[in-house]
Amino acid sequence: MEYKTTNEWDEKLWREVESIYNKAFGEQGRKTPAIIRRMFDRGMCTLHTAAVDRQMIAMALTGIDKQEDALLIDYIAVKEEARGKGYGRIFLDHIRNWAETAAHCRGIIVEVEADPSPANSGRIRFWERCGFRLTDYVHRYIWVPEPYRAMYMNFSPDNPLPVDGEALFRSITRFHRKAYRKP
Repeated sequence: MEYKTTNEWDEKLWREVESIYNKAFGEQGRKTPAIIRRMFDRGMCTLHTAAVDRQMIAMALTGIDKQEDALLIDYIAVKEEARGKGYGRIFLDHIRNWAETAAHCRGIIVEVEADPSPANSGRIRFWERCGFRLTDYVHRYIWVPEPYRAMYMNFSPDNPLPVDGEALFRSITRFHRKAYRKP
């Protein structure tokens, strides 16, 4: 796989992965391109991409919570036709290595939908197979109807992230608040 990672808005690169993003996250579940561009302008996000044979197959938008030294995965998606082939796990391993070595994070946080649907259970199993742990705390946002839970992965047992879901959601909420704040 060929990877690209950028902290700068790249219109051409975004156009190459935008359809993966749009298809994976419905209109109500995704940030607008204007918000994403503003996140780049604020220096608060990174775009990760993966291609096979020069065809984009995966994308992720991440941010760093400096208070926790944690990478937050805001969005991650693998092109539908490329799913089930191990690309998601390989891509996540690449992001993990980047977070640990280049971004000097001590772990990764991701939020997952808490409703007990087969699709949500499948996503949780994916994260668990990749080494993430699910917290018990269920977070309810005021602006979206679905409840969420936090998952985390520590890079070192000597310097772990909090294991409490409420504490992890403080990181997630800080990130979202900054992303949606008007200029």
